[in-house]
Amino acid sequence: MIDEQLFDRLSRRIEAYEKDMIKLQVELTAIPAIAPESGGDGEMKKAILLWDVLTRLGLTDLELIEAPDERVSSGRRPNIIVRYPAAESASKEQTWIISHMDIVPPGEPGLWNNDPYQAYVQDGYIIGRGVVDNQQDLVASLYALKACLDEGVKPARSPGLVFVSDEETASRWGLAYLLQHERNPFRKTDLICVPDSGNEDGSLIEIAEKSILWVRFRTLGKQCHGSKPYLGVNAFLAASHLAVRLYANLHEEFPLSDPLFDPPLSTFEPTRKDANVPNVNTIPGEDSFYMDCRILPRYDLAVIKNTMKETAKGIEKEFGVTIEISPVQEVQAPAATDHRSPIVIALQEAIDRVYGVHATPQGIGAGTVAAYLRREGYPVAVWCRTTPTAHQPNENCLIANMVGNAKVFARLFLQK
Repeated sequence: MIDEQLFDRLSRRIEAYEKDMIKLQVELTAIPAIAPESGGDGEMKKAILLWDVLTRLGLTDLELIEAPDERVSSGRRPNIIVRYPAAESASKEQTWIISHMDIVPPGEPGLWNNDPYQAYVQDGYIIGRGVVDNQQDLVASLYALKACLDEGVKPARSPGLVFVSDEETASRWGLAYLLQHERNPFRKTDLICVPDSGNEDGSLIEIAEKSILWVRFRTLGKQCHGSKPYLGVNAFLAASHLAVRLYANLHEEFPLSDPLFDPPLSTFEPTRKDANVPNVNTIPGEDSFYMDCRILPRYDLAVIKNTMKETAKGIEKEFGVTIEISPVQEVQAPAATDHRSPIVIALQEAIDRVYGVHATPQGIGAGTVAAYLRREGYPVAVWCRTTPTAHQPNENCLIANMVGNAKVFARLFLQK
């Protein structure tokens, strides 16, 4: 049983930290932590700030695990582990909150009302790039731990935080690296929460993700003058037919649904298209487009790719083109976390106590770092109460969510 008077004291502590939490959000936003794939220099400067903040707040049991990456100026991608002293009688199991330091670029600057790296408060929201993805819950988890420290709490399970790099670009230098490291901090009996996906009322606990398959289709024909198309082979025309046929064939071949997910079906969406010829009066001899496929875990991605190849062969024969198929990202979804696992039950209790909301285990189409944990057999739940503005212009964090989520994390820390 959780000591309710103690939890009420922790809640009041967290409420008192609100201004400090906002201040830290502003400081973090001013340091863009963008992957080199997206034109940035990584997370090191943000990690240095966080290390200093943690030390000043009295959280001094810190460990830095760095992944070598020559593409960034520091040559390293940082991952920070924060440990909290448990009671002498505590079990070896721990409770972890895992958040990420990196952000995505702001996109078109003209769509922002202000500088995306100068966070500001308006009508109960903090606005700026990264304030909700993932700074809201990074800050919330930090101050939940700070509240335990200030109240002298000695939880039965030792709480801990992990701040990882590279979540936005496949986690090779972040959680995936950490899980294979000799100092991997996690046990399969730990309670692990990843607050990197959720909904506006906090009723969604993510326990499963769809497989992800991003694919580039490059069509090669023969360039010629627009007035004499018979002298060439129109790669754009063939690629357009390919996109339509792929959409139809994939949905027809893989129609099963699973009510755990929203949407319940696999999705196969043409998305990005690269530029071909720069002028109107030339038939393009090369054309490239991409598909974003989110696929129910029951389907093997090898079978999906085979259907793509067979569809492409039909287009090659019909239009006289050559088609190259290149996966850009390929993640076969691991088995779902058991909906009766201790972390799911603990989160349901905490969410109900803080927000008065009954949260249910569900699956999502997006990808989070939880997939890497599930693949290694760690029961993990993804949850946060959030605004749906991640990756958007004028990204915003509802301050009440940041404070409320901190209370949920603090209650998790009191679980036995």
